Amino acid sequence: MKAAVVYKKGEMPKCADFAEPIVQNENQILLSVKAVAITNLDKGKASGKHYSSENNSQNGFVIGSDGVGLLENGTRVYARGISGTIAEKAIIDKNIVVPLPDGISDAIAASLPNAVAGSAMALKFRANIQKGETILINGGTGFTGQIAIQIARHYGAKKIIVTGRNEKMLQNLLELGADEVVSLRQDDHAIIAQLKQMHSNTPIDIILDYLWGHPAELILTALKGNGSFTNKVRYVTIGGMAGDNIQLSSGILRSIDLQLSGSGLGSWSKNEVKLLFSEILPEMFLLAAQNKLKVNIETVSLVDIEEAWSREVLDGKRLVVII
Repeated sequence: MKAAVVYKKGEMPKCADFAEPIVQNENQILLSVKAVAITNLDKGKASGKHYSSENNSQNGFVIGSDGVGLLENGTRVYARGISGTIAEKAIIDKNIVVPLPDGISDAIAASLPNAVAGSAMALKFRANIQKGETILINGGTGFTGQIAIQIARHYGAKKIIVTGRNEKMLQNLLELGADEVVSLRQDDHAIIAQLKQMHSNTPIDIILDYLWGHPAELILTALKGNGSFTNKVRYVTIGGMAGDNIQLSSGILRSIDLQLSGSGLGSWSKNEVKLLFSEILPEMFLLAAQNKLKVNIETVSLVDIEEAWSREVLDGKRLVVII
């Protein structure tokens, strides 16, 4: 079969002939793959930099962790891969599949799950979002940030603030549902002052952070209290695009009512993951099928995977491989 194969971590994946995966037990079935999104998770695994990366394989390994395809009976589903998914065939767990509704394309369906997991899981299970709350999305100009804005609104957020460096996308996010934006291209003092003013006007309840690093330090500095009572802030880190480490003052932690947590692979309970597949993803697929969830994608053929892997995808689009 044709597949996107990495022979050495850090190298570009190549479209190559690769042995078709073999079902090992009764819980595994073969999926005829039709579309797979390229995510930061997949790139991290391929480079060996993500904490869930596989060990080196002498014969190479197929990249891709999930995808959309057809079961043997013709049912169109989304599934997580037991084997790599950017390939003509992949092994999946027959008990963990999500049937797709009519009206949603393979490419759009493939683009959503990683972004949904990277936003809905944090909002529901780490931040326990309530209707009428104010949400700050740090680094919201990317694909997942765009989905997070729409899901936060769907879950009842009253006000949504978004930070980012892409000025054009920040303005587009106002049309997508954001209420206010903060440009991270400003100097530190301007960013802190703007966030302080926003927090003073409408206290921030939840922060979804896709950047961490220095932008997180600025946000936490802006939240620092002065000894009076403070609004509880649930701060959830989801990514580290601006760096994995921060300096955090003890004075900040002592001066505000702060809940700091993370959302990602390994942090979710079995029941939370079960709900992702049984309730959250089906709901989001249906919203997309009804054109109530806007999705910004670009497609590429499997044969062009090597060129596409290093391509800079602009304007917060998600790159989807069509197989």
